[in-house]
Amino acid sequence: MDTKGFVVLPGQAPVWEMSTAGRSAALMLQSEGTAESVMMFEETVPPGTAGGPFHLHRDSDEVIYVLSGEITCKIGDQVTVGGPGTCAFIPREVAHAWKNTGEETARILFMYTPAGAGKWFEELSRSQRTLASMDDRERAQFFQRHGWENVGPPPF
Repeated sequence: MDTKGFVVLPGQAPVWEMSTAGRSAALMLQSEGTAESVMMFEETVPPGTAGGPFHLHRDSDEVIYVLSGEITCKIGDQVTVGGPGTCAFIPREVAHAWKNTGEETARILFMYTPAGAGKWFEELSRSQRTLASMDDRERAQFFQRHGWENVGPPPF
């Protein structure tokens, strides 16, 4: 694929309304448009919402950048609380989790490089399915297809 540069203006990115009320993801850079080099989205996260179980990505590094609000991140054994301007780098194969532990809705930028792990969000958005609607076998295949592995329950 011949990749060309492009700009995504405010309001142009498809928005995925997630299963938690008030939680959504604007899919700014999708894998197909970047020749699989990067996937990026801006997530809106209500207070008290966890980002999922303690997990890792087999084939992608992840970057988290807090635009507003406060999140608590666990990367390996390290736990950090951060507000706007906080940036976290999570190498592939390193277990991690996060939660909005602040009192306001957070806005967080997530980036995966290469894009493989981010395709998890693209597929769920396109299918309009939830993980809860999948049986155990289907959910395991979904995680494996995108290089995700759950290694424990949410730590927060």
